[in-house]
Amino acid sequence: MMIQVSQTLKGWRVVAIDREIEDSIKSLGCTYMQVDVSSTMSINAFKDEHFAHSEPIDLLLNVAGVMAPKEHDTLQTVSAETLERTFRVNTFGPLLLTQALLPNVLCSKAQPPRIAVMSSRVGSIADNSSGGSYAYRASKTAVNSFFKSMAIELKEKGIPVTILHPGIVQTGLNPLDTVLPPEAVQPEEAATKLWKVLQDKGVKLENSGTFWHREGFELPW
Repeated sequence: MMIQVSQTLKGWRVVAIDREIEDSIKSLGCTYMQVDVSSTMSINAFKDEHFAHSEPIDLLLNVAGVMAPKEHDTLQTVSAETLERTFRVNTFGPLLLTQALLPNVLCSKAQPPRIAVMSSRVGSIADNSSGGSYAYRASKTAVNSFFKSMAIELKEKGIPVTILHPGIVQTGLNPLDTVLPPEAVQPEEAATKLWKVLQDKGVKLENSGTFWHREGFELPW
């Protein structure tokens, strides 16, 4: 899922997008639209229909993510199909959606307009001590690289780019992973802490292109 957020005098106007609009999105009380970020055609249609006339975006938050079952993402089992599907959503989707909506971020009057992406600690090469999860891990490493490069290019335009790690969260990212470690938190807790990181760290241009844990400390590449 990706979320575009714009700020008005009365607060935040949120536009949430997802491949399938389910009750979890409808319950948010925001505007929602159906978009498949793995499809360039879907992204461009969304842009042309809703953001073609320089409507400002104050915060573009990329939150798309898929994970193959662990038994399909090992050295012995990972396939080209698993790699392609994972990269299309986790890596190409955030980059191409940001590319499409960048003019809207650039025309924002926010101080500053911002871009963020939901990555994962498993994308850290320095922090990799367990191996495995070939497609998922590499897709997050690659999205980190994309958004680090983006941060360098957009710094002169005054747009901070933040890369986030949500920690282990009790979601349906991997439906077959029914036993989660004790440190897994509810989505509401993760979202609250990540929002605090965005508000504390993500507004500072000197922090642009850095990788943050939801608890507020920086992660290695």
